[in-house]
Amino acid sequence: MMHIVVTDGDQTGQELLEQALRVISTDVLGFPVKTVHFDLGLENRRKTKNQVVLDAAQAMKTYRFGLKAATITPESKDDVGSPNAILRNEIQGTVIVRTGRRIPGIAPPVGVYSPISVVRMAVDDAYGAKEWRSGEGSDEWAYRTEAISRKVCRGVAEYAFLHGARTHAKVFGGPKFTVSPVYEGMFKEEMDAAAQRHPEVPYEPQLIDATYALLLVKAGEALVIPALNRDGDCLSDLVLQMFGSLAGAESLLLSLDDEWQPKVIMAEAPHGTAPTLFGKNIANPMAMILATASLLAHSTENAAQIASRAIYESTLEAVASGIKTPDLGGSTGTTEFTDDVIQRVRTKIEVWNTLGHLSAQKSL
Repeated sequence: MMHIVVTDGDQTGQELLEQALRVISTDVLGFPVKTVHFDLGLENRRKTKNQVVLDAAQAMKTYRFGLKAATITPESKDDVGSPNAILRNEIQGTVIVRTGRRIPGIAPPVGVYSPISVVRMAVDDAYGAKEWRSGEGSDEWAYRTEAISRKVCRGVAEYAFLHGARTHAKVFGGPKFTVSPVYEGMFKEEMDAAAQRHPEVPYEPQLIDATYALLLVKAGEALVIPALNRDGDCLSDLVLQMFGSLAGAESLLLSLDDEWQPKVIMAEAPHGTAPTLFGKNIANPMAMILATASLLAHSTENAAQIASRAIYESTLEAVASGIKTPDLGGSTGTTEFTDDVIQRVRTKIEVWNTLGHLSAQKSL
């Protein structure tokens, strides 16, 4: 049995989570998926003074898989803040993977065809750096100290090549090591070393500015782009929008073991709580549904991997057949979209079972 730690959220984030959970119910997938819930809604975080976030993180370390709904981050610095940093620190998440992919029937603003994954540091670099100023007037100076570790650099680089091998993609891009040979050069060293360990994966290193410029030229290729924390944050925003919508993307936070394999995986949609859509049954559940598929794909259970493919295919096929929520130019409601996906998943698994094709090797 697969256990998934589910962190409930706020507003539309919670509504979309509930739709995704319908897709992975036992009567749809044909095998048991047990969910363990923690309420990370703003009021409960305030009530527990974020203890519920710590409890959820501990459960993720126990069960390995987490599925997070979007939550509200209060504006006041004296409030409970966002749970993301707490979860990241507690599970020792060091890698974030965000994948943009083309949605069938939806014309992207640029000619992208194949998936692009940004594999970035989840810690260090410009985030959490010490900042200060000195001087006055036109003689005032601002300073910032940044730091990255070789361990995190190696983890990001290694996982980028492992992801490239799994998705048949080229590892592309890199840091501005020519300007910063000591700081960013360490990350480039680890990328080059990972390339030596994985000669089967195509590797085309580029400086970060060239990476931006060449993305449109390389839009026909499946790419994996390893990046520093700040670079990856900016890159992932660009890449996801290149495909015309955040709906076809999911975000993964990974904690890696000593062999650079994921030991804890937390999936979520890259969008927020969308308060203007709350309660209207018009929000697009695609990203949350795809987040569940990404978790199932990391399971060692054959049935879970089969279900992952069925969910990915069914979700994209639904859109291709004209089942679209308003953000994609359609009129299908949130619940109705999920209903269609569920029916397709059931049909696929039944047909594959009838044909005797239910094996991870044949189906993935």
